[in-house]
Amino acid sequence: MDDVPDTRDSLLIRIADPCDQGAWEQFARIYRPVVYNVARMRGLQDADAQDVAQQVLIAVARALPTWERRDESTRFRHWLCRIARNATVNMLTRQPKDRAVGGDDDRANHRADDKVDDGVDSQLEREYRRQLFRKAAERVRSRADAITWQAFAITMIDGLSIPDAAAQLNRSEAVIYAARSRIIRRLRDAVKQLEDESDFS
Repeated sequence: MDDVPDTRDSLLIRIADPCDQGAWEQFARIYRPVVYNVARMRGLQDADAQDVAQQVLIAVARALPTWERRDESTRFRHWLCRIARNATVNMLTRQPKDRAVGGDDDRANHRADDKVDDGVDSQLEREYRRQLFRKAAERVRSRADAITWQAFAITMIDGLSIPDAAAQLNRSEAVIYAARSRIIRRLRDAVKQLEDESDFS
């Protein structure tokens, strides 16, 4: 879980206050799509994944006022991941009564548990980082000139070589290297800024 930033105590206090709509909007903006996408990756339909995301936010809202950090090793993100895992397992194990499962309910539940167990935590981490990068990329792209962004995109995203990119954009290889480095640096800065703005670290 090291890639998912810990939530600062200041945001936890703000989220616990039902009147602080801004804190909930920040929290939901980051974590709702993360939980939704993980649920979809685990095989849930769109509507079910939306339900899981909503259930996780509701569970956090209800439990947060009584949640306490026992010591420095207690992490909010672990608690959040456990809620997300449980909601996903519950959704996967919900079976219509008339549906044949090919065995007893216990075996069906174990299969569903195996599907979501440890993978949910790592998927939550990856999905969080992906969402953060997308937002950072939108921000950087909107502020970069077209050639600088293209130099980055065609070399780092599309995988074009530096010489081929230089030829395609009619620029020197040095210009392509510099443009790519500039965008990478801006992306790192934008990710850090987004984490700070969202009160996450």
